[in-house]
Amino acid sequence: MEKVSILHLITAAKNASPFDVNMAFDAGFDKIMPYTHVEMNEVAGLVQDAIFSRGPSGVKRESVFIGGRDIDVAMDMLNTAKKAMVPPFEVSVFADPSGAFTTAAGMMAKVEQHLTKNFGCDLTGRRVSVFGATGPVGGCTAVIAAKYGAEVQMVSHRSMVDVQAKVDSYNTRYGLNIVAVDGASDAAKIEVLESTDIALCAAAAGVQVLSLAQIAHAKDLKVVADVNAVPPSGAEGVDVFADGVAIAGTNAFGIGAIAIGHVKYKTQHHLLKLMLESDNKQYLDFLSAFEMARNIL
Repeated sequence: MEKVSILHLITAAKNASPFDVNMAFDAGFDKIMPYTHVEMNEVAGLVQDAIFSRGPSGVKRESVFIGGRDIDVAMDMLNTAKKAMVPPFEVSVFADPSGAFTTAAGMMAKVEQHLTKNFGCDLTGRRVSVFGATGPVGGCTAVIAAKYGAEVQMVSHRSMVDVQAKVDSYNTRYGLNIVAVDGASDAAKIEVLESTDIALCAAAAGVQVLSLAQIAHAKDLKVVADVNAVPPSGAEGVDVFADGVAIAGTNAFGIGAIAIGHVKYKTQHHLLKLMLESDNKQYLDFLSAFEMARNIL
């Protein structure tokens, strides 16, 4: 008799995300076990408790999901979990803190899709500006874009110190050349946009970071993508349902939160099913999510 499938959900946060729990059940896992307030030094022990309890055949029906709210912590937990495996006792591990990895993947896959469709190009050499850069989605999109050949700048809305710290961390961790730029005033945003091909809006819900007037100044702007589904939109003129819709009075095309969220949902679902069904162990992060999102599209 086949053992039930179990997803061990590890998070440093107070609560496991109900969204992730629902997604795991919908992907086919029989049981989901959350572990909350988990500290880094506890990850290896939890993973080894899981892998040694069922034998080499039973362990094939287990996986680990890493949640939380900090992308660096999630990546460190993913790497710690991977190092804790003792072949043949191994399970797949998927990190997606606050859904940021799959959301960023969905955003960048849609951007790439509409770059190809409307301009015949991909991310290589494109100038990308990330607004709402200090959040987890902003950070992931910046790294994905840079990894795939874009020239990326993370835009400061309030504190250059905070953005520069994120930039330094990502450049060191991933071997990139992202830069921090000032966008605290209307004039500064216009200056940023005038040298931008792709504007990514990943600010907090209900915060509008770009106005239509600011976007209209950017003659080279090709795509504006916004993950904010709570009014007002993060980028004025980009409807939440927009999926490559021309932005009035500009040369750019808009991608809204619902279009991005549709790809995000499918990406997370497929990655969860991949862990459940694959014979090969998977270690899945935001780059894995981007590749899955591209395949879905």
